[in-house]
Amino acid sequence: MRVATRLAMAPLLMLLALPLTAEQPAAGQPPLSGVNIAGGEFNSARKPGVFGKDYIYPDARTAQPFIDMGMRIVRVPILWERVQPAPLKPLSTTEMALIDKSLASLAPFRTIVLDVHNYGRYNGQRLDQISNGSAMLADLWQRLAEHYKGNGAVAFGLMNEPYGMTPAAWRSLADGSVAAIRRTGAANLILVPGSKYSGAHSWTTGGSNSNALAFADFRDPGGNYAFEMHQYLDADSSGTATSCVSPDLIDARLTGATTWLRTNGHRGFLGEFGAPPDDNCLRALDVLLAHLRANGDVWMGWTYWAGGAWWGARYPMSVQPTGGPRPQAAVLSKHIVAREPR
Repeated sequence: MRVATRLAMAPLLMLLALPLTAEQPAAGQPPLSGVNIAGGEFNSARKPGVFGKDYIYPDARTAQPFIDMGMRIVRVPILWERVQPAPLKPLSTTEMALIDKSLASLAPFRTIVLDVHNYGRYNGQRLDQISNGSAMLADLWQRLAEHYKGNGAVAFGLMNEPYGMTPAAWRSLADGSVAAIRRTGAANLILVPGSKYSGAHSWTTGGSNSNALAFADFRDPGGNYAFEMHQYLDADSSGTATSCVSPDLIDARLTGATTWLRTNGHRGFLGEFGAPPDDNCLRALDVLLAHLRANGDVWMGWTYWAGGAWWGARYPMSVQPTGGPRPQAAVLSKHIVAREPR
């Protein structure tokens, strides 16, 4: 979802788990299913802000409806400036304690994606326009990797929806962070987005300025990665409208990315998608999920946008129950298939 809209709307872990590589889908199997539980990125203009007033991290009560649905993955947005108040300096012990407590409460999920929800920026500045931007992001991820490398349940979402920079510029930044993570010895799953908001529909467009070209030869020294893409169902794929395009058009939005993943030997992860609760949008949501399931050889998982205790009843894409299940939950449940016992 576009940054302006989201801004407007808005000790140590002891988890026994294996790296996600143990659950890579075989051809034709359904992708692993999950949800974003928003809150850690809220009120990003207030830095650091007040925990419990300006922002919140998920707890067991908020997560329980999704665990009960059989979801296996949760994506947890965090704000870089709260976690690391000064670039190239230690992480905030206070903030990391809050995040650790949250992640411990999410232990029933198979995988917890730690999502740096900063759009390729630090304090509003694009990383490719900061002289040491690449070093800054690599330093953040080196510190986070050191903190979580003993916990294979935690996956590393490098950056939410980088935009405003070329795919080649973002590729350089991503490469530096992946290398920094692997230097720590961390084997955790890494989710690598593209530029241009990491849209699946635009992944292969733009010719020499495409994510497809910039990342075709991407390699992870640890061999445990997937490309994180997003795909909303409204006319401009931004997730800002309360209407959706015809369900007949949804397959085409994903086909290019699916073909690219398969041709280049990569895996994909659909980190964000969402739908308002009207009938047309629910049908479009069903088509999107059916595409991911039919192509489970390359799409290893998905997380719906969004759950979270602070959305209330008025946010149209929320799937957090308020007095009963949301309409979207029935569509999501249809496509949740457990692969192994928890």
